[in-house]
Amino acid sequence: MSRAEAAPFAAFGLPGEPGTDTFWAGLTTPLSIPDGDGWTTLFLRRGSRAASVAFESWSEPVPLRRWGDTDCWYAEVRMPARLRVTYQILVGDAAYADPCNPAGAGGDRSVAATPDAPAQPHWPLVGAADVLPLPRTRLRWTSERLGGRRTVRVHPVGGGGPLVLLLDGDDWLYLHPATVAFESAVASGEMPPVTLVFVPAKDRGAEFGCRPALWEAVRDELLPLVAGSGVPADPGRTVVAGQSLGGLSALYAALEFPDLVSRVACQSASLWWTPDAAESADPLGGPVGGTLAARLRARPDLSGLRVAFDVGEHETRMLPHCALVESLAEQAGATVRVSRSASGHDRAGWRHALLRDVAWALG
Repeated sequence: MSRAEAAPFAAFGLPGEPGTDTFWAGLTTPLSIPDGDGWTTLFLRRGSRAASVAFESWSEPVPLRRWGDTDCWYAEVRMPARLRVTYQILVGDAAYADPCNPAGAGGDRSVAATPDAPAQPHWPLVGAADVLPLPRTRLRWTSERLGGRRTVRVHPVGGGGPLVLLLDGDDWLYLHPATVAFESAVASGEMPPVTLVFVPAKDRGAEFGCRPALWEAVRDELLPLVAGSGVPADPGRTVVAGQSLGGLSALYAALEFPDLVSRVACQSASLWWTPDAAESADPLGGPVGGTLAARLRARPDLSGLRVAFDVGEHETRMLPHCALVESLAEQAGATVRVSRSASGHDRAGWRHALLRDVAWALG
C-alpha cells in the first residue's frame, strides 16, 4: 500500500489509515479545505451499513462511500463560501446526529460551518446528548380561538424586561438553547434585559398564514396569561421574532395589529405566501412578495414600526420576495434593517440574526 493510499485524507489533516483504531481515536469532523471560491468539506462515519448526509435545506442528500473494505464511510462535499447548515446522517429509514461532530442541534441533528462563516459567540457548543435547560415558568394555554392546549415557557433574562415572543418556541427550547444565548447577550451588554415567551405552534400552516386568529388569541388569551404569571415583564415594547412562516406571521401581525405588534425580527420570512401557494406545485413561483406585498402597496402608515429583515444569502429564490417587501415596508414609513446571513433556510444560520435583530428592534 502506498503512502497516499494509507492516508487518503491527509489534505484534511488526517494522516492515519482509515478504519484503524488510531484513525478513529479522537476524530472530529467535518473538516474543510479551500476549493476555489468555496470549500471541500469531509464528512466521515464509522459503521457497517451504507449511509448518506442529509442537509436541512441547502442540498439533496449526499451518499457516503466506503473506503475499501473498512468501516470508514466518507463524502467530500463541495460547499460555497459562508455557509452554516444543519444536517443528519441517514442510515436506512433512521436519521441521526453525526457522532464525529460535537456541534449538535437537538438530539438527532448536527451543525456544520465553513471556516469563513461568521462566529455565533453567544450560542454554546451543544452535543446531541446534552439536555438543554428549560425555563422554570410553564403556562398551560387552553385557547378557545385556536383550539387545544399548549405549553408556553416564560423566562426573564437579566431580571426581565420587554416581552420577546419567540414563534416556533419549541425549536428554540429543544434544538437551540435560546435561554443561554440571550443570557449571554444581555450579560455582555449587547441587549437590555428581556422576558422570553416561547410560543409553540400546533399547526404551522394554519396558524402562521395571514389570518387573524393567532394574533387575536395572543392578544386576548396569551398575554393576559403571561401578565398573571408573576414573571417580571414589560409589555410596552413587545418584540415578535419569527422564522419562515413564523416571520410571515410576525410581519402580518405588525400590519394588522399595530397596537399589539410594533417591533419585529423576522428571518427568512415566507413572503411568497398567498392563500393558495401551499397547494401550488411551485409555492415560490407566484407573485413576488405574495399577499403582504399586495397589502403594502396600499401604503399603510408604518411610521411606528421597527422591523428587521434577514434572509440566508444562499436562499436564491427567496431573495426577490424578501427584497420587494423590505423596500415596500420602508416606503410605507417603517424603520427597516436589512441583512443577509451565511446560510440557507436553516435555524443554524438564523441564530445570530435572532439576537442581533431583537436587540436592534428594542432600539
